[in-house]
Order: sequence, then structure tokens, then C-alpha cells
Amino acid sequence: MSDRPVLIWGAGAIGGILGAYWARAGKDVVMVDIDADHARTCSTDGVLIEGPATGGDFTQVVPTYTPSELLGEYDCIVLAVKAQATKQAVEQLLPHLSKDGFVLSAQNGLNERLISEMVGPDRTMGAFVNYGSDWQRPGHILYGNRGAVVIGEIDGSIRPRTQKMLDLMQVFDEGAIMTDNIWGYLWGKLGYGSMLFATALTPDSMSANFADPERAPVLMELGREVMKVALAEKIKPLGFNGFNPESYFPDAPAGEAEKSIAALVEFTAKTAKTHSGIWRDLAVRKRKTEVDPQIGIIAEIAETHGIQVPVISKLVQLIHDIEEGARPQSADTFRELKKVMG
Repeated sequence: MSDRPVLIWGAGAIGGILGAYWARAGKDVVMVDIDADHARTCSTDGVLIEGPATGGDFTQVVPTYTPSELLGEYDCIVLAVKAQATKQAVEQLLPHLSKDGFVLSAQNGLNERLISEMVGPDRTMGAFVNYGSDWQRPGHILYGNRGAVVIGEIDGSIRPRTQKMLDLMQVFDEGAIMTDNIWGYLWGKLGYGSMLFATALTPDSMSANFADPERAPVLMELGREVMKVALAEKIKPLGFNGFNPESYFPDAPAGEAEKSIAALVEFTAKTAKTHSGIWRDLAVRKRKTEVDPQIGIIAEIAETHGIQVPVISKLVQLIHDIEEGARPQSADTFRELKKVMG
């Protein structure tokens, strides 16, 4: 990495927080966002980062541009857009990626697969982030709780740039770590993420969903389906913040999944971000979710292994139904998942 600024592509809930913390620490960083009002506010009045995880709310000016306004080349581009926007964002950022530059995905899902196809595997790095945050309005982001932050190369190697990115992540969160198994964290997050998509089927908080004894068996089955596919992919999923992937393995001892659910009740009860970003997309922002590139892709991969994932497939359908106004977010909608359990 040279002395060029770090570019964050997507200044929302994930990218906006990283950019604000890095800029406040004196790091040279610029951001890109498709929301012109948000970009203008970040560049002038600054972006307000507030919430219990901040240790003190603050406002930070960060130079932010729309894609059409951005000039120059960058050695490190942190991609922090919604998963379904990955292809378009990479197409837009490619002219700004230096010859020896790389893209670090700070997204949810397996977007590193697509990014590596577009920019090359040697120019792709992965990141796993589990902190709770929500974009509220232009120039305003809620930082609800701290969570695991992990970076790693997609080929498992450790390079000078890997260490430099770890150092940069530790400016934001001193607990950030490096791994040689980033895919393990990403698949672990998919197990947890599938459960969060299910909680978005109802108007209830994440914690209330995990604590509901009627819903817990469905959430556990989602975890089991994801882990079955991960193991077929020869991935060793890794745990974080109360989520233990091994609890959902086919040979897991009885009661382990219940312990993991109990830990998730506790973790999700301690955040100012009471509902998932998926719930917010459906209930507040009234827009499409990341269900296809995050959860639908699991069903696609499962099919290549001849694995049945009926609860995951039904979950994707139900999220689409809500997006299209065909179903409400309700307990009855959640119960549709139980009907397809074996």
C-alpha cells in the first residue's frame, strides 16, 4: 500500500463508520456513496456517529463523492455496499483501482467470489464484520454495538498488505484480528445471517425472536442447513459473538444448538440496534433486501452437492413475498418456515 488514501466504496452503516473512525484518527480516507445528500453532508457538516458503542458520540468530516464525481486511482478500496450491488459497484470502481491495488470486501455474504472473478483472486481480500449499525439518514449513522472484526486473504496467505489492513482495522476496533480462514468466518456469518433473515419475518426484535421457544427450533434448523452446505464445500466454519457453528454440525451433541441460541439471546439483547438490517430494509426503508446473494446462494450451492435445504429455500420465498407486499411481517409468516421442516 502506498501513501494514496484508502477509498471506501459505500458510506452507509458499515463503510460510514469505518471512514469516520479512520478520518478521526488522522488516516487519509475518502468515501463514495450513491446518495448525493449523504455524500454532501459527510463532506461538509460531517457524519454523526452515535450510539452506545461509540464511547462518546462524534461528528467527523470525511471527503465523500458520488461515483460520477470521483477522480484518481487507489491502492486499497474497501467495498461496503449491499451484496446485490456488488457487481455494479465493482464495475464502477475498477477504473479507480491502481495496477497493484486490491479490493477488500467488508460486506455480508460470499461476495469475495464475485469480486475475485472481476478483479482477480490475487487482488481480493476478505473481511468479516459483526458490529451493529444502521444508516439513519444523510450524515447520521447509529453504532449500536461492537462485534467481531476479522480480516484475511481469500487464499489463506499472510502478506504485508494483510498486516497493514489489520493495523488499520485496529484503529477502528483494537480487538480486530487476522485469520488464515476468512471463508470460515464468512460461512459462520451465513449461519447466523440466515437466522437474522428469519427474525425479519416478524415485527419483533432479534432478541425476542431468539428467545421464543416456538421459533428457536426453526432458527436452529436454518443453522444446521447452512453448516451442512459449508461442510460439503470443505469449509471449517468459525464462531463469533455467541454463535457457535459446531453446535449445528450433524454430529453435534444434543443440546448444543440450544446453548448457542441462548447465547444469541444474550448478545442481541445488549445492543441499541434491536432489529436486523434486513428488518429495517423491509419495515422502514421499504426496499429489496440482500436475500438472494446472501441466502439464495446457499440454496444454489447446496444444489450442486445434491443437498436439500427446504427451510432456507422457503425463507428466500417468504422474504420476497414481504418485499412484494404479498405477506405481512408477522408471527404467522414465520410459522410458514416450520411447515417445511423435516
